[in-house]
Amino acid sequence: MNFKIQAIPAFKDNYLWLIIHPDLSEALVVDPGDSKPVLEALDSQGLSLAGILITHKHNDHIGGIQELLKKFKVPVFASPVENIPWMTHPVSEQEEIHIKHWPTIKIIEVPGHTLGHVAYLIGSHLFCGDTLFGAGCGRLFEGTPVQMYKSLSKIKSLPENTLIYCAHEYTLKNLSFAEFLEPENIQIKSRIRETEELLAKGIPSVPFSLKIEKETNPFLRCDQRAIKAAVEKKFGPKCESEIDIFRSLRAWRNEW
Repeated sequence: MNFKIQAIPAFKDNYLWLIIHPDLSEALVVDPGDSKPVLEALDSQGLSLAGILITHKHNDHIGGIQELLKKFKVPVFASPVENIPWMTHPVSEQEEIHIKHWPTIKIIEVPGHTLGHVAYLIGSHLFCGDTLFGAGCGRLFEGTPVQMYKSLSKIKSLPENTLIYCAHEYTLKNLSFAEFLEPENIQIKSRIRETEELLAKGIPSVPFSLKIEKETNPFLRCDQRAIKAAVEKKFGPKCESEIDIFRSLRAWRNEW
């Protein structure tokens, strides 16, 4: 199904995602942290709301739910672990979401940023909230490095043509860290140029393919010799596993 996916900018650097049905005048919204721009987008295109998909509990992802529900009586999907008060339909990796006239939505549990974080896979489109960013990954507010590494590994195992829709415009800053780690990586240099050109035109750097992430995102490249060498140069030769490398990378990026 060739639905249109629209990025709705919000706050400083958030993207709220509107998924528009190709044959019906309705849409799904992912992580509506602010109701106002969502309602404006729906009204301007003559769309109704069919459902709300929530990746995790942080306010910039859920702050608009209550106002949206005043106008649209729709299901709110989220992990029960997140304890979101407006949730009507709890989701888990063992289940799928079926909304009338919409394709099946698969759930991927990706704890790390928060303990109940989930991602939604619709065809080849992955809405992953704050788990995977362009050339980066989310901070570990609740989860452990092991949890986040396993979550990223789940995403990494998807087909390379999967398009990633994350919730923040962090790509260029993340690429500066990636380039520092792998100064000889030509894919990183090329992606920096492309991202700068997009942002200069006011075009989001999101979505991006999983293929380019695997080529340029250090958090998906913990098996690469250059990443291991960079980490050991900073922290010493104590990284015995890819999870050790990931743990050190995440700590390093926190202070970058």
